[in-house]
Amino acid sequence: MRIATWNVNSVNARLPTVLQWFEDAAPDVACLQEIKCVDEKFPREAFERLGYNVVTHGQKTYNGVALVSKTPLEDVRRGLPGDDADEQARYIEAVVSGPSPVRVASIYLPNGNPVGTEKFPYKLNWMARLTAHASDLLALEETLVLAGDYNVIPEAADVAVPEAWANDALFQPQSRGAFRGLKNLGLVDAYMQMDGAPGGYTFWDYQAGAWPRNLGIRIDHHLLSPQAADRLTALDIHSDVRGWEKPSDHVPVVATLAF
Repeated sequence: MRIATWNVNSVNARLPTVLQWFEDAAPDVACLQEIKCVDEKFPREAFERLGYNVVTHGQKTYNGVALVSKTPLEDVRRGLPGDDADEQARYIEAVVSGPSPVRVASIYLPNGNPVGTEKFPYKLNWMARLTAHASDLLALEETLVLAGDYNVIPEAADVAVPEAWANDALFQPQSRGAFRGLKNLGLVDAYMQMDGAPGGYTFWDYQAGAWPRNLGIRIDHHLLSPQAADRLTALDIHSDVRGWEKPSDHVPVVATLAF
């Protein structure tokens, strides 16, 4: 089973590029972030024509997450538990049905910038809620994949120019510590299990020639339960997509689980 994560940075604005990648790569499941539309405006029919089932948790103009799967999606949860007042659409979870079911979540973790504003504590509080929910999910002892745009650069090896990000929320000690705390529940970073080499970037800013100069960062992650990590056979970053016409600033990342 090939499970992709991709922050598409507006699914309708980049629909031809997104659909071209789906036709070429044909993932079994995809976790999409920053769809930037309400549920009714998601181009569901375009994905259904490619053979996918779709569930969304949308929001007008901002945020928004989706799951698309070749098999039906069951036990759908929209929104991260822990704060009923949080209206930002950043989390959707479902069980991918089939002979070997997999619980998958699409995550769009808050950016947190600027650090000196309320956005940074919101990021850290959101990460604490995610950690609590992940702990509950791990107790189920299922094949679990928490995939998405985590907006966290885990280590200095995951950024081309660390000093350029020193004051950014993505690279703050608190953000990185919260990410380590999440992994310490028993989750495995798929990239680190399969490769772990510096330079596995998944995002290149639109500014300052970041893509041509390969000034990237690794912030799109698959975190796997032990049951999923035991089945991991590949982790592929489709970096070429960043060079396509009208690309997202993120690229698809695909984890392959053997069943």
